Amino acid sequence: MAVSDIRFRRLGYIALNVSDLGKSRDFYESKLGLKADQPVAGAQLFLRCSDRHHDLMLIQSHTPGVKRIGWQMESLQALAAVREHFTAIGLTTTAVPAAESAALGIGEAFRASEPTTGVTFEFYFEMAAAPVAFVPTHTQFMNLGHIVLVSPDRPATERFMLEHLNFRVSDRIDNAVTFMRCFPNPYHHSFAINAGAKPGLHHVNFMVTELADVGRGNNRMKQAGVPIVYGIGKHPPSESIFLYFLDPDGMTMEYSFGMEEFPEEAPRGPRNMPATLESIDYWGGIPDPRACKTGELERLTQGS
Repeated sequence: MAVSDIRFRRLGYIALNVSDLGKSRDFYESKLGLKADQPVAGAQLFLRCSDRHHDLMLIQSHTPGVKRIGWQMESLQALAAVREHFTAIGLTTTAVPAAESAALGIGEAFRASEPTTGVTFEFYFEMAAAPVAFVPTHTQFMNLGHIVLVSPDRPATERFMLEHLNFRVSDRIDNAVTFMRCFPNPYHHSFAINAGAKPGLHHVNFMVTELADVGRGNNRMKQAGVPIVYGIGKHPPSESIFLYFLDPDGMTMEYSFGMEEFPEEAPRGPRNMPATLESIDYWGGIPDPRACKTGELERLTQGS
């Protein structure tokens, strides 16, 4: 199989390590608007903003950050293509045990480390439906939108995603950010790479269906004492209206409304934008210094 056979459906889910599972559950349910189908039991919790088994997974840990990123493939053939290609280039793949796959609501799956940042990627084809439909409490979600990581070698991370995972570049901000889409998913970016001194989490995004959800979220966070660290603003690369805020561990979450979509055939080419504040907010906002600073990337080990 060729790299061109590696085709994605979407960013599947994100697993986050958190320091206080109960406190984080309250934040992600009551403030952000996700739903947990079961009480906290043990050291992990599944939450969702859709009718799927989960979109976010929380794991009790001493070190807040990203445990892994799950990618849903377009087909079993696409799943096999990733595994075969990784094996061909000498990258180790680790099968997810059947019992763990069942708990995750997914079928056949495997994990591998992205070599430039060390982040764990999980690849699978199917995910079970939730026991009941998702009913919004206060926020109308479109989907889990994207994740942005910090890389000390942004060009190398970009090359890996392009050459070995068949991603596409939508736009770049000079020497600072690369916005990428998991082909052929149409959204401007499901993954982005921010330049920085060491690997880490930049932020996690949830897309909403109504502009009012961004405004209501802004007021709800303020009233609850949740730190707002950027926005409301509008991103020039994706045309998204955004709001960034911090979870209980200081990890940065984002609501966004609207995003450019790309056709599979004959899309526009990537733009190179200057490394200025005007390239990240049409409206001239300045990020709070606390924004996008917290979140370690857990390395893949046996059983993780």
